[in-house]
Amino acid sequence: MTFKYLLLFLLYFVQGIPYGLQSGLLPIYFRTVGVSFTKISLARLLYLPWILKVLWAPFVDWYFTKKIWLLLTMWGLALTCLACSLLTPEVDFLWVAIILLLMNLFASVQDVAVDGVAIQLLGHEEVGFGNSIQVVAYKLGSVLAGGGLLAFLHHLGWRALFVYLALLYVVAIIFTSKFHLRSPSQDSHAKDTNLSLWDLLHELLLVPDTPWTAGLILIYKLGEQGSVSMFPLFLLDHGFSPQKLGFWNGIVATVFSITGSSLGGHLTSKNRNSRLLQTLLTLRFCNLLFQTWVMVTYTNKAVAFEVAAVLSICIQHFIGGLITTLVFSMMMLCTQKATEGIQATHYSLLAALEVLGKLAFSTMAGSLVDWLGFLHAFGIFLALSFVSLLYTL
Repeated sequence: MTFKYLLLFLLYFVQGIPYGLQSGLLPIYFRTVGVSFTKISLARLLYLPWILKVLWAPFVDWYFTKKIWLLLTMWGLALTCLACSLLTPEVDFLWVAIILLLMNLFASVQDVAVDGVAIQLLGHEEVGFGNSIQVVAYKLGSVLAGGGLLAFLHHLGWRALFVYLALLYVVAIIFTSKFHLRSPSQDSHAKDTNLSLWDLLHELLLVPDTPWTAGLILIYKLGEQGSVSMFPLFLLDHGFSPQKLGFWNGIVATVFSITGSSLGGHLTSKNRNSRLLQTLLTLRFCNLLFQTWVMVTYTNKAVAFEVAAVLSICIQHFIGGLITTLVFSMMMLCTQKATEGIQATHYSLLAALEVLGKLAFSTMAGSLVDWLGFLHAFGIFLALSFVSLLYTL
């Protein structure tokens, strides 16, 4: 019992590093050197492998062992970190983008393998707690690479930052290699499925509750994602320093998010998921209203407004953590209804749709702010947040 939770914590922790790096550290870093909101948002297209991972998920399901895939992808992540340490982002922006794209490719393949391991290891009654570990570990990895490193970037420097990340992956590789996950005979069972891609997609969609779950995960983050990505940049343009943002929006807010995710696993095992989700989406909508009011009335150097801004961020991340754990638990419970030979692929399909929902809108969020301004853009965020609430009624 302890072994499988510890292993899942480690694997999801290192998996969160690329996301935190690209969602927490790089947008703030690039904004400080004058990059437009539009370009910052378009950089999220580098997450494309997370949407396409369903294309290579069957290979992870059918070939080799999950352990081999984990080790190969973590070696790839370590090497991309070392390659990034040799570049200067202001000068080698294109090469940095290419390496980050490769990093997302390796991380997306690793995600398929880790999710496959989690689905097989967790019993039905363990899904809530297991997904708390998943979300919490992923966010800790994210905050390490995002807010934590952002707060110390001016001390570490670009090169040292990526060298340390590479060393962290090497430690994870050594740790993972010590554990036995699955025997080759068990993994070979999945190879016998031998479905065509069209037949595979058809079988995935026939798994009970898949269409409704797919619709939910496509829309549940839309309004929140716009706010999470743009509100910190609003504060940056109104007197918050990168170091202050790294601390409050990176470290402190993530603590609230992790607390919410941890509580979400407990609540998932004791409540009806649909009713709990409706309540949380309502609370999220109310907080987004509060955050919009803060933006409308914000005054530079007024302590009360700074406190209100930080409070809205913390509440947002706490509720977001609760919702994320609940939705991921619903995804895994849906996947466990599939046959073993397609479980990792089924979960990858749902996870890819979840990323697509976030990426499709967050890519446009910066353009909405450049075009309409913060206030009107947040009006759209509010409307989208309300749509996700209506979907669950």
